[in-house]
Amino acid sequence: MKLHIKNMVCNRCKMVVKAELEKLDFKPLSVQLGEVTLLENINAEDKEKISNRLKPMGFDLLEDKKTQIAEQVKTLIINLVHYSLEPLKVNLSAYLSDQLNAEYNYISTIFSEIENQTIEKYFIAQKIEKAKEMLSYGELTLSQIAYQLNYSSVAHLSAQFKKVSGTTPSVYKMASRDQRKTLDEI
Repeated sequence: MKLHIKNMVCNRCKMVVKAELEKLDFKPLSVQLGEVTLLENINAEDKEKISNRLKPMGFDLLEDKKTQIAEQVKTLIINLVHYSLEPLKVNLSAYLSDQLNAEYNYISTIFSEIENQTIEKYFIAQKIEKAKEMLSYGELTLSQIAYQLNYSSVAHLSAQFKKVSGTTPSVYKMASRDQRKTLDEI
């Protein structure tokens, strides 16, 4: 049986959800971002037990089909931006349609209805957050970051960065450096 879980955004989330399900004596066959496959079918009482266990940790069981689709879109985008080592070979709409086995217009309409923003804006926001993370590390040039995030140019990344965050990548990099303390200053 598949359970759809909101707010699973990282590998640590997967470990926590798996551990909590095992504490309740459920046997997860697989735990992915936003989705758990259990060995056994569960009833409404079991779902409530799981929900009550996960809710204090910030996770929610999703029952509504539209909400599940919106969460699946978010999970796919998070995986693409934050965890995939390969750039997307097709456009985002084709990728999402293929992964969710549904027409993009349907997926897009549901996502916009549930999340109050377009898929494209969400995708760009995720890419900018990843760029911020990479800038904070200071290991890559802006050119390398633009390439890794599949931007056509540094100018394109910089323009989107400024539009989303309100500042340029270089100003952000300087500000984030100023906000961090060295170990001897703590």
